[in-house]
Parts: sequence; structure tokens; C-alpha cells
Amino acid sequence: MWVWQLVLAIGFGIGSAVIPVLNAEVYVIGVGASGKLDPVVAGIGVSVGQTIGKVAMFLAVRYRPGYAAKKGKAPKPVDLGTRRGRFVQWNRDVSKRLLDALSDRRWGIPVTLLSSSVGIPPLYGVALIAGASRMGVVTFSLSVLAGRAARFIALALGVGLF
Repeated sequence: MWVWQLVLAIGFGIGSAVIPVLNAEVYVIGVGASGKLDPVVAGIGVSVGQTIGKVAMFLAVRYRPGYAAKKGKAPKPVDLGTRRGRFVQWNRDVSKRLLDALSDRRWGIPVTLLSSSVGIPPLYGVALIAGASRMGVVTFSLSVLAGRAARFIALALGVGLF
């Protein structure tokens, strides 16, 4: 009986990894609150599904067509006198710092673990930026799986208490 629950949770996890409107936390809480399905199995399934989806995003950025040709291209200058220009520059600076952190062996795993377990910085953005970094696929996959499993199993067990 738990196999179909796991398959359903993995499918929802994959969908929620690439479509931000599908909320995996709400799914796990709903499963736990309904009492019809096992919340821990749902938490594990959603963790695996989210990892599959985030790795797919990671690989899509890493192996996108024309990626090597665009690496040396300088960004367009922005007008820092406007609010939009300052925001664009701030976004570039934050993305550059995150790219440097994910490329560094000391900071890549902790940033990914923090992102996948707590959500700061958002894992959606981290998956995309990590694809452009020097972080390995296996390292990214294992750290996302560990962080997501901790998050969703804790959430499932917390809901299961009520």
C-alpha cells in the first residue's frame, strides 16, 4: 500500500520542484492532517522527487546550448541613477556572490544544505546558480536530498503528532 503513496509523493515532488505554485510543504501537511496516508512516506517521497526536479534544473543550466560561448560576454551596463538600475546591479552582485560561494568547496555544501532545509536562500535560485558554478552534480544531489529529507520528515513527524 505504501508503494503507490511513495510514487504519488515522488511525482508531486518533481512537479513542485520545477513549478513554484505547487507547494510541497502543503502537500506533506495535508497528507499528515488527513490521516489517510503515511506522512513519513510522503515526506520521503517528496524529498526524492524534489531532488530529482532540482537536479534536472541544475543539469539544464549546466548543459544548455550556447553556455560556453556566453561565459565571456560582459553584462550590459545599467543606469545606477534609476531604481531599476540599482536593483539590477544589486541582483547581479548577489548572484555573483552566490555563484562564488557555490563554486568554493568550503561553502558550496553548507549553502546548499541551508537552502534545501531552511529555504534561505531559495532553493529554486540556488539550483539554477549551482548549475552555472563548479559544484559537482553528486555533491549538489546529496546535499539537496539530505536537506529536503530533514525538512519534510520533520514536517511530517510534526504533523503526525496532532
